[in-house]
Amino acid sequence: MSVSPSLELVSQNRSFAGWQCVYRHDAQRLQCEMKFGLYLPPQAEDQPCPVLFWLSGLTCTEQNFITKAGAQQYAALHGFIVVAPDTSPRGCQIPGADDSYDLGTGAGFYVNATQDPWARHYRMYDYVVSELPALISHHFKTEPHQWGIFGHSMGGLGALMIGLKNPSLFQSISAFAPITAPSLVPWGQKAFHAYLGEDRQTWAAYDPVQLVSQATQGSEILVDQGDADEFLEQLHPELFMAACAQANYPLKLRRHPGYDHSYYFIASFIGDHFAHHARCLGLGKDQ
Repeated sequence: MSVSPSLELVSQNRSFAGWQCVYRHDAQRLQCEMKFGLYLPPQAEDQPCPVLFWLSGLTCTEQNFITKAGAQQYAALHGFIVVAPDTSPRGCQIPGADDSYDLGTGAGFYVNATQDPWARHYRMYDYVVSELPALISHHFKTEPHQWGIFGHSMGGLGALMIGLKNPSLFQSISAFAPITAPSLVPWGQKAFHAYLGEDRQTWAAYDPVQLVSQATQGSEILVDQGDADEFLEQLHPELFMAACAQANYPLKLRRHPGYDHSYYFIASFIGDHFAHHARCLGLGKDQ
């Protein structure tokens, strides 16, 4: 697939000596127009930079992370370009796409849908793994072997799943309150049934608990989970911890008393995640 050379700058704001931008482009894999946030650190003015992809959760757009997480100061400190795509295709006129918060618009689940009416547009896996990285590399100066991925909730699922499946592209992984076993919980079952059909072997290809047993050993995964999270029954961090232990895959699971599922939780520990990725990618503060 050829990379579209066209990016439209939607907004640009100075932040921590860098630039928080939003871009719009025609997404070939999704066959619709998409927006994504992109933070350019001050280091990007004169050198290639490492890249972090942030995947957001249900109902979010590219705006939630860039306005609520407080990430720019840490991206500037470590010299990361940070890419924050939208969570689904939009404006595709798919029947039922706006009927509920956990399916359709704002709920792409980072899979490649195989079932109608979703299959034509809902290919978020290909968008995140293939199209968007190619677009970023085409338009910005990046370090090709210093890319990481992280996310929250549904986006935490996406980060774990995509990172485990693509270790040569994303060499570091972390997540906040991820859906770790989507095949076993209502959010995941609803989305997987609609997007992927009845075959649970197909589901397994997007399920972190099942994927980690087959994954190539990589750097330690960091997962943060609040113990006051109102959606714990959808997340099951203990299942991912057990799967990592069985596979001998390095995992640091941190539980935080009193923290819920919100961006207040994310903002409290986002600096630790940037430091985690910097360590895994071999960066120093002056990168």
